[in-house]
Amino acid sequence: MPVVPPAADDTPVILGNEPGSFARSVLATRHPALIQQVRDAFPYGPAQHEALDALLREITDGVMEPLPADAHDLDRWRSWGYDEHVGRSWFDAPFLWSESYFYRRLLGAVGYFAPGPWQGVDPFAPFKQAELRTGAVDDELTALDGLATLADGPGRYDEDQAYALLLASLWGNRADLGFRMSPPSASDESGSSDPDTDSGSDTDTGSPLVADDSALLWSLLPGGAPAGPVHLIADNSGRELIPDLVLLDHLLRTGRAARAVLHVKPCPYYVSDATLADVIDALRRLGRAPGYAAEIGKRLWAAMATGRLDVRAHDFFRAPLPFDAMPADLRGQLAEAAVTLVKGDLNYRRLVGDRAWPATLPFSERTAYFPGPVTALRTLKSDVIVGLSDTTLASLNTRTEKGSSWRTSGTHALIQTRLSDR
Repeated sequence: MPVVPPAADDTPVILGNEPGSFARSVLATRHPALIQQVRDAFPYGPAQHEALDALLREITDGVMEPLPADAHDLDRWRSWGYDEHVGRSWFDAPFLWSESYFYRRLLGAVGYFAPGPWQGVDPFAPFKQAELRTGAVDDELTALDGLATLADGPGRYDEDQAYALLLASLWGNRADLGFRMSPPSASDESGSSDPDTDSGSDTDTGSPLVADDSALLWSLLPGGAPAGPVHLIADNSGRELIPDLVLLDHLLRTGRAARAVLHVKPCPYYVSDATLADVIDALRRLGRAPGYAAEIGKRLWAAMATGRLDVRAHDFFRAPLPFDAMPADLRGQLAEAAVTLVKGDLNYRRLVGDRAWPATLPFSERTAYFPGPVTALRTLKSDVIVGLSDTTLASLNTRTEKGSSWRTSGTHALIQTRLSDR
């Protein structure tokens, strides 16, 4: 019998109609800027330009227009609340729903789904590929050589390497192309600190980590037989996906995981969200690098051939719904995991529910429905958060120039774990 998620009670769903809110800034500023960037990235024809112009007018001054009557996924969107929300203002629908529907409409505008030369062409690919060619990625791959000296060390050395790779995966979440579509405000820098410092605990209020349940995570992955599978629900491609893959390689190599399952998006989504094509690009980037990075790339390539690394792309991962609405087949997949790692800000919003929860509401309460142990690895880039201690919340609100800027600036992060009752 499926676990019933905790009741939302009267906790309001986050909408985009509150002046000055993060959600409104995404709908009113980030999305129009993204339309222009996509328009400039490809030599689209008149049909695509006209559709992009229409979408821009619609998100600025109009209501959410319906999908074409012959859209291949119309029935799927109807099961996701389409009839309830289409025809409403973009700003009055739940933020999670309107934000997701925007990306579906953007893909439709550029011909991603329609038969023709633009079918299947990722409109965000130029941004993703440019990021993989940066010197920052070169530096990060070169830095892996330092970890190679710990690769075969016993005891504490393995623990040191594991924690370093966990933090690399966590802070890789700052490499979010959608987050960088508009220039940061002055408040984005308030309260920031060095994300590469040791985290301490969630009551270490000078730390950029506002919660650190990494010890609980490692208790689920002690290493040795019999190890279980680890699932990772990916967020961004490129600079975030590479450290995610490196972390999975470590878990496989050290016996903390018998196999790894990487869940990606079935189509381009939220600018830089990872698809199978992005996984392949990241593996090739690792394989072409010098030193230890190339060894990791070769191991992961071989792991895919043997099934020790499995990539899946369930359609629910593009749904405008929280994870407590996941279908039974996906629930069954995640139920097998020793732990599921949930990466990134959007996935966090879906994991706990995109509502104005009290920040001190226990993480375990909001994720009680999840089919197995779960760990959230997230850089804070939106308003939703749960699981903070009273001390941490008070300190964050005191230290920052504006009380809520730490929630959205990307300068803080969290590792939150819920053990399973099974």
